[in-house]
Parts: sequence; C-alpha cells; structure tokens
Amino acid sequence: MYVFLSSFSVKVDFSWVDLLQKNILTWYSSHKRFLPWRDTCDPYAIHISEVMSQQTQVERVIPYWTRWMQNIPDYWSLASLSKLELLSYWSWLWFNSRALRLQECAQLVVEKYNGELPWSIDLLLELPWIWPYTAWAICSFAWNLPEVVIDTNIRRVLIFLLKLPEDISYDELSMIAKRLIPEWRSRDWHNALMDYWAMYLTARKTRIKSLGKQSKFEWSDREVRGWIVKQLTSGNNILELKSIQEQFPHKNIDKILEGMEKEGIVMIVHNYVKIA
Repeated sequence: MYVFLSSFSVKVDFSWVDLLQKNILTWYSSHKRFLPWRDTCDPYAIHISEVMSQQTQVERVIPYWTRWMQNIPDYWSLASLSKLELLSYWSWLWFNSRALRLQECAQLVVEKYNGELPWSIDLLLELPWIWPYTAWAICSFAWNLPEVVIDTNIRRVLIFLLKLPEDISYDELSMIAKRLIPEWRSRDWHNALMDYWAMYLTARKTRIKSLGKQSKFEWSDREVRGWIVKQLTSGNNILELKSIQEQFPHKNIDKILEGMEKEGIVMIVHNYVKIA
C-alpha cells in the first residue's frame, strides 16, 4: 500500500513501518553506543551535549561534557560563571562564541523560567540561540516527545532506507519522518537512527552526500581563534598582539580579532589581547 502525503510529491510505502521500527530498535538494543548524556533525561544536560556536538565528533565531546557537568551542573551555575572561567571549560572544543551564547540563554532561563526549560517548542524557540534542531532534540531526548530530529546523518539513513530522492525537501522529509516515530519511543528511535548511521549505514555505504561541508580546520581562522582563547584561559591572562602575528604570520590577525571583539570574546587594549 502506497500513501501519498497531501500536497507533497513523494510516494512512500508505509505498510512496512512496524517492521522497520522493529528491525532498527532490535539492532539498537544490541549495538548502541555508550554516550553519557543518554543516561539522563535532564534537559540542561542534553542541551549542553547538543551544542557541544555541533560539528564535533561525539567521542571528542565526551570528556569535555563530563567535566562541564561536574562543574557547571545547571542553568543557574552557567548563568553566573565569569567569562574567563566559562571559556576555560569550552576552549578545547573551539567555536568559543557558542559558550557565550549558551550563557546568554542560561541567564534568560534563570530570569524567566526559574532555571528550568519550558516544555514547549514555541517557548524554546523564543530563547536566544536555541535553533529548531536543538529544540526538537531537547523535546525528544529529554522528554521523549514525538518531535522529529533530523541531522545530516539521520537524513541519509531515512533517504536510503525509504528509497527517497536525495533532493527531497526538508519539509517533505520531516512529514515522512514524523510517521515513523514509534509511540512513546522518540528518544530510543532517534538515538537508534544516529547509531545506525555511525556504526552500520555510513556515508560511504549510502553514498548520499551531505547538505553542507565543514570547512577545513587547519590553517583556518577557526584555528587562530581557538589558539587565542586557549592561551588566554590556560594561564596567560593577556597576549601581546605581536606574539599572535608571529604565531600565524600568514593570517589577517586584525580582522580575526575584530570579529572576536564584536562577539564579546576578547578585548584589545594597547596592542594587548585579553578575555572581554
């Protein structure tokens, strides 16, 4: 039996949904990866793991997430942290502006919701720096709500298993994915799809291209920004501008620092750089 989605062009056979769910979840029960944030339903812990895992391999995130949760266990502690201390916990993950955005979000959660995230997609999306994917992930992994979670890898799995066209729109794919979520098992289902891609149905096997390509890290502006923050949070409270230019002689240090200054990460005083 084929089912046509109203106002959509994709034809999908939903007659074998039960079998698909059973096969994926049975595979997951024997092969699931150990990721520490899967042992909690705390929305704060999941929020932190989601932001840390953006463009970063989860294996690399584990020790930093563990250390973070031991020292910054909730939105209250995150909201009150000094910028220097905050960046010292984040600097080895790069993308340091994300830590500042997390803190901005935490401060509003404390101020408006007494340190607890609201149980509503619409209210979550009103918080600063919580984008749709993060909101859906929190709802699914923390509260087990049947919200669709589609990252690049889950997209590949769904397209491959359902024999969908690679150019399918996100809205169409989301409508289809919503029909696949087992009742009361949104958390397990989306974790299973992620592991199924990571351990079995890899990008090489599916040959399905990613929608976006991460830029090379080495010799990038990102490397320079990360190096600066590492230095400033590892004992050197201040850096001479000249020393940064000597470390990266082929980079436009003035432009990089200007961007970091605008984001509120650093400040420049008389040819010296320090945490803002």
